[in-house]
Amino acid sequence: MSQGILHVISAPSGTGKSSLIKALLNTQKLFSVKMSISYTTRTVRPGETHGEHYYFIKTNEFKKMIDNGYFIEYAQVFENYYGTSYREINKIINEGYDVLLDIDWQGAKQIRNKIPNTKSIFILPPSKDELNKRLRDRGQDSENVIKHRMEKAIEEISHYKEYDYLIINDNFNIALTDLKTIICAERLNISRQKIRYDDLISNLLALY
Repeated sequence: MSQGILHVISAPSGTGKSSLIKALLNTQKLFSVKMSISYTTRTVRPGETHGEHYYFIKTNEFKKMIDNGYFIEYAQVFENYYGTSYREINKIINEGYDVLLDIDWQGAKQIRNKIPNTKSIFILPPSKDELNKRLRDRGQDSENVIKHRMEKAIEEISHYKEYDYLIINDNFNIALTDLKTIICAERLNISRQKIRYDDLISNLLALY
C-alpha cells in the first residue's frame, strides 16, 4: 500500500478555509482524505465539538505536551496555542489516506522542515474589503478583535510564496474545484503512481 500525502492548508482568518475543507471532506467517496485534528488552548466556539474540530485543552497541559515532544509543530496565535500530533498524522498517512492539516504559516514551516515531501496550499480572499466583510458577517468578534485579525492577515499573506499552490477564494465552488484538482494531481504524480501500480506496470512491460 502506498502512503498518503500530507497537505498543509493555510489562510488568514475569514478567508473561507474551514468551509472549503468541510466541503471537500463531504466528498470522501471520491477523495480518501482525512482531517488531522489539532490541539488548542482557545475556548470552544459555538457549533464546535471537542475531538471533532479541535482537542480543547488547558494551557498547562499543552505546555507539558510540548516538553514531552508530543507535537510535530506548534505555535502561539492570538494568545492561544495550537499544535499537531505527529503520531496521528503518521498513522493516517500509513493507512494510505491523504491528510489535511489546517495550520498557519509558522506551523507549515515547521512541518516542511520535518516532512520535506509535504504539499502546501495557501488560500487568499479576493480583496481586503471582502475579508473584512466576512469577518464581520461571522458575528463572533468585537471591533478590536476584527481590527487585530485584519492586521494579522497582512503578516500571514506575506508568506504565501513559501507554499506550493495558491487558491483565490472569490467564488466558493471554483475554489473548491481548485482544491480537489490539487489533491488529484498530486495522487497522479509519476512517483506515486509507479508505487501504486507497480504490479500492473511490470506485467504490461513483460514479454509474452
